[in-house]
Amino acid sequence: MTKVGFIGLGVMGTPMAAHLAGAGHDVSGFDLSADALAKLTAAGGRAAADVADAVAEADVVITMLPDHPQVEQVVLAPGGVLDAVKPGTLLADMSTIRPETSIAVAKAGALKGIRVLDAPVSGGQAGAEQAALSIMVGGEADDFEAARPLFEALGKTIVHVGPHGAGQVVKAANQLVVGGIYGLVAEAIVLLEASGVDAGTGLDVLAGGLAGSRILELKRKSMVARQFQPGFRIDLHHKDMGIALAAARQADVALPMTGLVAQLVAAGRAMGYGSLDHSALLKVVEGVSGRTSEEV
Repeated sequence: MTKVGFIGLGVMGTPMAAHLAGAGHDVSGFDLSADALAKLTAAGGRAAADVADAVAEADVVITMLPDHPQVEQVVLAPGGVLDAVKPGTLLADMSTIRPETSIAVAKAGALKGIRVLDAPVSGGQAGAEQAALSIMVGGEADDFEAARPLFEALGKTIVHVGPHGAGQVVKAANQLVVGGIYGLVAEAIVLLEASGVDAGTGLDVLAGGLAGSRILELKRKSMVARQFQPGFRIDLHHKDMGIALAAARQADVALPMTGLVAQLVAAGRAMGYGSLDHSALLKVVEGVSGRTSEEV
């Protein structure tokens, strides 16, 4: 049994912490939401009073936070994780943030004898609830192996991808591909429907051929039905596309398709769709074509 401090019990963090408790680990969690804390308690974890209370006795700390400002506040600020944990503790930040923030956290941790991994995830709410996440991990190989038993309670694909920050770069690549596929599936639906072809039937064919993808497998029916209840919100994908573009600038490479997809996502947010699932890029593409549909 490992003592785990878990910070950030949001849509994904809550089921992740519950899986760890269900796997027999001693989980103490903290979140600003009383409802989230109650869910952790119901799953067999302990609701901590604050960050320090959650992590003080932990062997491993996991953070699952919205963006880099929250990670910096929770981890690096006075009274945060690095101040509260004992030397030798392993910190796995599973948030999706800028690679440079992950590297800064790792450097700050090293100065205090804290081992750090950046371990962002892919799979959305469903992947978190089903313990089927893909976990891409940056950091030292020995630390990755130490964390692997915990990761195995959370995901199916668990890969050490390189040094500190590498996990975030792989996640950025994941998000640009996912956004691009959603945009193209949206265009396919608009083309099929505008041409008088049944979009559901057409996408069934596409899903069985070379155009097949995980997105077509899981989302084609809900997209055609205009069901955009969030599994992963456009607001969050907008943040992630910014990370991808910043990473491209840092690496001194041009990603023109990524730039276009980022603008589509930004348009969706500006049009008031930020709280919808990222498959709602279909509404953006419809708008560009002067077509409208009703969300279910």
